[in-house]
Amino acid sequence: MSTDDSKLQPLRDRIDEIDRSLLGLLNERAQCALDVGEIKKGRSSEDPPVFYRPEREAQILLSLMAQNKGPLPDQDVTRLFREVISCCLNLEQPLTVAYFGPEGTYTEAAAIKQFGHFATTRPLASIDEVFREVEGRSVHYGVVPVENSTEGMVNQTLDCFLTSRVKICAEVELPIHHAFLRHRESSREVTKIFSHAQSLAQCRGWLDRHYPGVPRVAVASNAEAARLAKDQVDVAAIAGEVAADHYDLRVLSTRIEDQPDNKTRFLVLGNQEVGSSGADKTSILVSVRNEPGALLRVLTPFDHQGISLTRIETRPARSGDWSYVFFIDFDGHLNDANAKRVMDAIQEVAFEVRPLGSYPKSIG
Repeated sequence: MSTDDSKLQPLRDRIDEIDRSLLGLLNERAQCALDVGEIKKGRSSEDPPVFYRPEREAQILLSLMAQNKGPLPDQDVTRLFREVISCCLNLEQPLTVAYFGPEGTYTEAAAIKQFGHFATTRPLASIDEVFREVEGRSVHYGVVPVENSTEGMVNQTLDCFLTSRVKICAEVELPIHHAFLRHRESSREVTKIFSHAQSLAQCRGWLDRHYPGVPRVAVASNAEAARLAKDQVDVAAIAGEVAADHYDLRVLSTRIEDQPDNKTRFLVLGNQEVGSSGADKTSILVSVRNEPGALLRVLTPFDHQGISLTRIETRPARSGDWSYVFFIDFDGHLNDANAKRVMDAIQEVAFEVRPLGSYPKSIG
């Protein structure tokens, strides 16, 4: 036995020992999850039991991050344990999660980040279809984009909240890294570059440097661009690396976006009220008449109660009577005493105040 082998063998033996311990602990955790599921199923109630608890998951992940001493970084710890949670939850109740498709998009990546690979994901053709499927309980949850750090709000998602009664159960923040993709057998020069209009705009500087003069064609989605690149050997696509896996494309360059801190925020839609995790955000919809001081009257109670606002967006009401709707995100949970006081104060000056949901802030 070589000197290297004599040093490696004890480490390999220790790894095998740890793996056996991990296997036993994982199965013990899975059995606990099954026992929890049986208790929930045995409760007498008219409403079906709720198995997926975003606030509980957030508490688990935040606790693990606080205890983590490395060398695994917190981001990897949360990814690992999300898959463990996903596997155990699948034993209690297999989840079906709809998302704004097609396959290979960042929204699919957000759904997998939140629910893990053990959930069944279903791509849908439009954002409003995701809302309808969740509201009709054809799926357990839905995932839709709501905000991009460089391109702003997704108005279609906001508009769907005007008529839908679904709840926001969680949020997911996903770093958006674009890749330059081609057919695996491509050898010719690139004649066209396909991508969604936003992605083309976010990669303009890189494209100007590396492919000046090559036509850029906007398509419905980055996944559609990847599909076109799979079918045509002389074109390229800008999309996420998840699209390269779906469509069997070569990744020629990664992280080609001009702003490296580009993120998209996604919302998880459901039909349940979510309890407090201790690190929460709340979204509300407020309808007011278009008159001087209307917004000030809505915002003043937040200042009086010391609540931080994270987002305000305005949309015209669909009633056509010149009233407006404010979408407001703020720190905290609706069950907090100061949040309750804010809601009471706003109701005195607005047509309608509708909570869209309190939910854990994005982790990892």
